[in-house]
Amino acid sequence: MDSLTQAVLGASIGGAMLGRHHGRKAVVAGAVLATLPDLDVLIRYADPISSMTHHRGFSHSLFVLTAFALFLTACWRAIKPDKRYGAGWLFLTLWLTLVTHPLLDAFTSFGTQLWWPLTPTPTAWASIFIIDPIYTLPLTIGAFAALFAGVGPRTSKSLHWGLILSTLYLGWSVGAKHWAEHKALQQLAQHGAPTAEVFSTPSPFNTLLWRVVTRDQDQHCEMIVGLLDQQPSEYHCLDHNHYLLQAVPPSEQIDRLRWFTGDWVRFDEQDDLLIMTDIRLGAAMGLQHFRFVVAEKNPAAHWDTLLPYRWSQQLDWRSLNIFFRRIYQQQPALPLADWAKKAGLQSYSPTLARP
Repeated sequence: MDSLTQAVLGASIGGAMLGRHHGRKAVVAGAVLATLPDLDVLIRYADPISSMTHHRGFSHSLFVLTAFALFLTACWRAIKPDKRYGAGWLFLTLWLTLVTHPLLDAFTSFGTQLWWPLTPTPTAWASIFIIDPIYTLPLTIGAFAALFAGVGPRTSKSLHWGLILSTLYLGWSVGAKHWAEHKALQQLAQHGAPTAEVFSTPSPFNTLLWRVVTRDQDQHCEMIVGLLDQQPSEYHCLDHNHYLLQAVPPSEQIDRLRWFTGDWVRFDEQDDLLIMTDIRLGAAMGLQHFRFVVAEKNPAAHWDTLLPYRWSQQLDWRSLNIFFRRIYQQQPALPLADWAKKAGLQSYSPTLARP
């Protein structure tokens, strides 16, 4: 999630649990602690795939943050003990302030390594967009009220209500996600589209309009499903071209991005370059820049891997207006095929084009 949301979530937890003892200091401390995990963005890596897949890594580990909460508790109790509450309550406050950061991140589609140093596929429950004003607003009201007016009976109540409402909204997002997937799978199955695996995510800034992506061993399909839809939803299918990797030498970065995304990737050949795309995040919609050049053809027409770099693609922010309209109006349908063509997403025949 965005830094503001993480800060006001931490501020609300700190204020709700320790505000009656420390006032505004608890609110500020909670905000600061809750943003610490994202300091991993200051670490520089040699290529954008490494930067992407190491973000939300060790600093978002539940193991690391639990140990850090224990360390902070021990230090605080040794330096400045407070008889008004015990070490257990202090640890719980610090722990919740820290671990809710990666847990909230896990509700987005990017991928969070909750169990680092273990290496399961990073968690991406994908029920909320990285910026969602409806989730953030209740927390912001409570946190800023406590910050400017102090933590009293009224502001303490607003802190608690902010946490309750934001949590209920997360629950709503999970329910909306399952509803969208169910509706999409029914429609795609009727058209004979692949439904072996599914990944869904909300469109920007809301939980009323969803992208549902399905795949099998050859294709992936993308459907737009709105909670207010009264007619069948638009969808588009493409080959994901994994067979192109048969002619590419082994690459640590390619393997790492496949692991990080749960293999929700596709490959395209353009101008003797092999482009790898994270299809979880809307590559066909003009809003996607998680595309990387991972190999190029040499004069002998063989693939050579290279240090990945980001495939340049101008973001089409006008698509946002089309998405907002699509929430309540199905016609005209979103031009998924045109967006895919504009983004350079190509379909090959796995039997005719196989190297």
